[in-house]
Amino acid sequence: MVSDVEWGRIRARLRFGQVFMGTVVLVPRPGAIGVFVDIGLEVEGFVDALLLPAETEAWPTEGVVTRFEVWWTDWPHQIRLKPVDSNLLREDWTEYLTRWRPGWPAEIGQPTGPPAVG
Repeated sequence: MVSDVEWGRIRARLRFGQVFMGTVVLVPRPGAIGVFVDIGLEVEGFVDALLLPAETEAWPTEGVVTRFEVWWTDWPHQIRLKPVDSNLLREDWTEYLTRWRPGWPAEIGQPTGPPAVG
């Protein structure tokens, strides 16, 4: 795990919508929590089950390499991701986005956190 200071530095460099190639490294409870993704940074990426298809058979499996975009940064030192491939998103993605994060298009490219200190 990285220190709070290092997390601040990493987070300050991240932008909403920033795309990373990532490898799914863990699907601990399909259908329940989400998937963990290695995007080549010191902190892990995570895709929440709410963003994934309802049918777990459509979820990415361990070892799958695909593109993910930064959806949020979170405590404890975690980068929340969204699959770029629409086949890996919930079926009602457009409606979900409109209801829960309507400002997303305007957020793309904006920093995910405050400037790094120190």
